[in-house]
Amino acid sequence: MSIYTEQHLELQRSARKIIETEINPHVDEWEAAGIYPAHEVMAKFGAGGFLGINKPERYGGLGLDYTFALAFAETLGEIACCGVPLSIGVQTDMATPALARHGSDELREEFLRPAIAGERVGCIGVSEPSAGSDVGRIKTVARSDGGDYVINGGKLWITNGVQADWMCMLANTSDGPLHRSKSIICVPLKSAGVTIARKLDKLGLRSSDTAQIFFDDVRVPKRNRVGEEGRGFVYQMEQFQEERLWAAASMMRPLEKAVADTIAYTGARKAFGRRILDNQVVRFRLAELQTEIELLRSLIYRAASEIVEGADVTTLASMAKLTSGRLARQVSDACLQFYGGMGFMNETPISRLYRDIRATSIGGGADEIMLEIITKRMGMTDESRRPAAGASQ
Repeated sequence: MSIYTEQHLELQRSARKIIETEINPHVDEWEAAGIYPAHEVMAKFGAGGFLGINKPERYGGLGLDYTFALAFAETLGEIACCGVPLSIGVQTDMATPALARHGSDELREEFLRPAIAGERVGCIGVSEPSAGSDVGRIKTVARSDGGDYVINGGKLWITNGVQADWMCMLANTSDGPLHRSKSIICVPLKSAGVTIARKLDKLGLRSSDTAQIFFDDVRVPKRNRVGEEGRGFVYQMEQFQEERLWAAASMMRPLEKAVADTIAYTGARKAFGRRILDNQVVRFRLAELQTEIELLRSLIYRAASEIVEGADVTTLASMAKLTSGRLARQVSDACLQFYGGMGFMNETPISRLYRDIRATSIGGGADEIMLEIITKRMGMTDESRRPAAGASQ
């Protein structure tokens, strides 16, 4: 059963027009270059109202409920790679939710409005060389100095980091307990002391630029802090739920397409005098995978419906993230295998998907972190243990 109305479908049709005319014709070029024109693409989606679907109208958003944002995330899966959708998802569901929910009016005017319009590109700065999944152990410090914070440290695996105008950064603002010592700060990346050290060379997601960034005595006004000082860890955990549901939703269309393409290929190619699809092992496996995709869809739609009702979806979002990462690996591996030698060729789309989706089980909280969250919320672990966290893209 779908949660989408005709309004949702119209939004998807409008997004699909941009994807088909402005994005997919250039994906191969961007993949080869290892980067895509983020500002140009964000501006197109911003002009269409897609970057602030569930954000306040006061700052340029559409003010719609979360199911509309989910419909957009799902449609982004029709882009012919996973790198560009990831970059857009960082803008909509990773770098801006806390700002939209907890930021001051002044801060939202300065950072949220241009992000929604697609005029400024954002990134999320959580992960560090020694703190990926263990968010509580980040080392970056924002020291108080009068009306400013002075930031020192470094962030790693930062999607959009090469092109971003600003970072939604999690940093230590006190020496208190790990989960009460952090704040979220909007950091302009043109500030003195910011160094984009390198663009990282990745296995997949080639068109999405990923950076290592250093901060050396970077001075930022305290008014750039999102919400209360010391509440950053809590805000980031809230933000992770939207990130994880986005990751799951964006996987559905690529996985469905992989199965459909494989059916077409194995139905046309013959081996030993019959179609490859005539082998029961092939047909049954593809049927099993399509069934799993439908189950994932039901889980995601349920979580989205509960968000609209104001429920805590931490468990469901963690389950969806875990399931999507694992299922993506199963689908891409099985489909590539059924393509045989052609599956190993870069000219075949399944090879790109095979590389791109591997990060789904790592970024935004590894599979093991999702399991830790789920088991804790099922009452299987000692509640006195520190909260499980999760890495960010």
